Amino acid sequence: MEKPVVILSEYNPQWEDQFEYEKKKILEAVGDKVVGIEHIGSTSIRGLKAKPIIDILAGVRDLNVVSSLIAPLSEVDFEYVPKPELTDRSFFRKGLWGKGTCHLHICEMNSSEWVEKLLFRDYLRKFPGAAEEYALLKSELSSLYKNDRPAYTKQKEPFIKEIIEKASRTF
Repeated sequence: MEKPVVILSEYNPQWEDQFEYEKKKILEAVGDKVVGIEHIGSTSIRGLKAKPIIDILAGVRDLNVVSSLIAPLSEVDFEYVPKPELTDRSFFRKGLWGKGTCHLHICEMNSSEWVEKLLFRDYLRKFPGAAEEYALLKSELSSLYKNDRPAYTKQKEPFIKEIIEKASRTF
């Protein structure tokens, strides 16, 4: 299987519309089993370069409900991707492997997974200097790890953790 490459795109205002479209489809498919849904990741930060993949965070009351969401989400083209290393969230992809258009992360509402992803997004939205620093890091890493998306993602972790710590003291 071919490795997914890292290609960053300039910010596209249509990403917000794409999120709203996907949010509507997801909520129609799963009803009230999802109690919160947010646009996260770089495509949710105005002006930030990003891999053109819409990251969606969906909150549920109990992670055990996820098995009952697999079939309805497949009806709206989200494929469940088992990732045993993820213990506090479940992952779904829309689009072909390595060429997905959306990633859906399902976790429990107000869990650390939920809170940290929103802290990171909100901090970058509020502090453009931090978003610029992240953009520079992403550009450097996309050059270094163009053909190794897992390494690209792993190398961003220290920066992300630092921003989450700052955000938890700020908000």
